[in-house]
Amino acid sequence: MSNFLGSHAINMDAKGRLAIPAKLREELAQLCGSRIVLTASADEERCLLIYPEPQWKLVEEQLNGLPTMKKAVRRLQRIVLGYATPLELDGAGRILVPPTLRNFANLEKKLMLVGQGKKLELWSEERWFAWLDESEDDDEMPPEMEALSL
Repeated sequence: MSNFLGSHAINMDAKGRLAIPAKLREELAQLCGSRIVLTASADEERCLLIYPEPQWKLVEEQLNGLPTMKKAVRRLQRIVLGYATPLELDGAGRILVPPTLRNFANLEKKLMLVGQGKKLELWSEERWFAWLDESEDDDEMPPEMEALSL
């Protein structure tokens, strides 16, 4: 399975196309034949998520298995499933980000592509650096994190 790591400063052209860096492109070609799913993150950060197609199928199955009588579940499904867009990298390793997703994440020319293990996040460069500068005092550290030694 994939292990996407690192961050990459990339650019999007006026048509909404961006090139996936060569190392990631090669991994995506081997992992999923360059077929991905691009969707919106349900977090407040307003970034996009890029899943290799096989990983997306697992996420989609989990989302569809949630109890839809809960308002929070319906919101999560509407955002993540509702914005999900299957894409395939072209011969130059590019994808076209649909306008609805560009608007959702406020994407303009300068972007950050950030590895998150089994998926990638796509951020507006401005929002990425603003998020990095935010205070971490908002959330209490969960007990699972207290035992981490990094």
